[in-house]
Amino acid sequence: MTKGKPMQHVLQARFIPLAVALLVFLLSMSVIPLLMPRTAATVALLAAVSGLLSAVGLWDVMQTRHAIRRNYPILAHLRFFLEFIRPEIRQYFLETDQERIPFSRAQRALVYQRAKDVVDKRPFGTQLNVYADDYEWINHSISPVQIKDWNFRVRVGEPGCAQPYDMSLFNISAMSFGALSANAILALNKGARIGGFAHDTGEGSISRYHRVHGGDLIWEIGSGYFGCRNEDGSFNADTFAANAVDPQVRMIEIKVSQGAKPGHGGMLPGAKVTPEIAAARGIPVGRDCISPFGHSAFSTPVQMMEFIARLRELSGGKPVGFKFCLGHPWEFFAMCKAMIKTGITPDFIVVDGGEGGTGAAPVEFTDHVGTPLQEGLLLVHNTLVGLNLRPRVKLGASAKIISAFDVARTLALGADWCNSGRGFMFALGCLQAQTCHTGNCPTGVTAQGPIRQRALVPEDKGKRVASYHRNTLEALAELTGAAGLTHPGRLGPQHIVRRISSSEVRLVSTLLNFLKPGDLLEDRASHPVYAMFWKMASAESFAPAI
Repeated sequence: MTKGKPMQHVLQARFIPLAVALLVFLLSMSVIPLLMPRTAATVALLAAVSGLLSAVGLWDVMQTRHAIRRNYPILAHLRFFLEFIRPEIRQYFLETDQERIPFSRAQRALVYQRAKDVVDKRPFGTQLNVYADDYEWINHSISPVQIKDWNFRVRVGEPGCAQPYDMSLFNISAMSFGALSANAILALNKGARIGGFAHDTGEGSISRYHRVHGGDLIWEIGSGYFGCRNEDGSFNADTFAANAVDPQVRMIEIKVSQGAKPGHGGMLPGAKVTPEIAAARGIPVGRDCISPFGHSAFSTPVQMMEFIARLRELSGGKPVGFKFCLGHPWEFFAMCKAMIKTGITPDFIVVDGGEGGTGAAPVEFTDHVGTPLQEGLLLVHNTLVGLNLRPRVKLGASAKIISAFDVARTLALGADWCNSGRGFMFALGCLQAQTCHTGNCPTGVTAQGPIRQRALVPEDKGKRVASYHRNTLEALAELTGAAGLTHPGRLGPQHIVRRISSSEVRLVSTLLNFLKPGDLLEDRASHPVYAMFWKMASAESFAPAI
């Protein structure tokens, strides 16, 4: 048996309880008439039990609401039973409600409840230690506001785009077809269509499953230029334009790096390059698919800005921006100097935190590479403010954003909208089994095999995706109103409080060194990061000028 590729009969072992129950039931029913009355009664009891289990198992396979039951008939009920009789023995049977590995059971439960439109209230007070270091809260107002319309929007692309986009404040992060199953893509895009929010394709480009429901797409262009590449892997303007002008594509996002593994390329083995994946990415079937470490379409900050302008023109005037996880500060400063030199600015920047997720990444990259979201977002926001560029560039943010408070805090730190990947995966039924890279996802979210992914029913899960989005924004409206504000865009660092020790709390605004408009242009930025790295940046090169 090949390592990492279990034989098919091993993969089907989860159906053994159902098969055994059916077999025992059929055998029992066939021998009861041949037995003495006393023995027949015993066998009849066995037949009744096995018949009940068979009925449960068959119903599990046929029902469409619970993916775990479709993939694990009969066995799935053991999990539910253990949770019922021993609340402290949760998923993985060891974690507490607030133990985050990487998301706590309480966080997952909140998503499940909002996705299913069931009660998400909690009795008996908070389970959090409000006197722990780094505990955060939002200050409320004595004059709260009732906000009736939760469908908050931010316009991206004005004034430089012919086709600006009114972006929801909460959207689906970049996750590719191939990393997610076909049914997961169908459900996510169905939810985006129902709720009127954006679905980022991930760098795997636009598959046929993205097009079925017609939900708004953000087309992510990675270093492999999937969906717009030449045979040698370089950028192809003609194929880009053909895809970009599709009305379903609302914005173009250049992926510079991602939080889970910044600075790391990737390879999809040829065995996994199916005809569907090959068609979406524009690559040969069965051949290794390489995502290079960096882009070949540009090599300097000035060239990067010129590439952005070119994509904007080729797309017919749609918003074009880039996503990155902050690394060397001077590299982002170099991009900003190129914006000033060329007069070309991206319509948006998405800041991905180092705590972001992916299906598979080296442990060292997951744990120790990439700036966390709050620090990265603050530097990007402040730099643009200090250069008087912030009004021209909208900011998105992504990394472990699950709840309305996560959104509120991120908006208060400078973002215009938030994206969530794993939150929407939970809405699809993800159990955080952390087997995304093995092909053995128990709920079919990341599985590519037809048997496993059939457990995820797009018609049902698409509604859950939309419900999670709606209920999260409704909760955001309540939080915003409680703070006495009429729109989440008015949230600022003065509204968020953080405990920094057992005896001291401070407004986030007092903990952060915010720049004022023009500070960098007029050399008034005294923060050590700017004092040290700003002079090292050049519009002509990403390398530091030492």
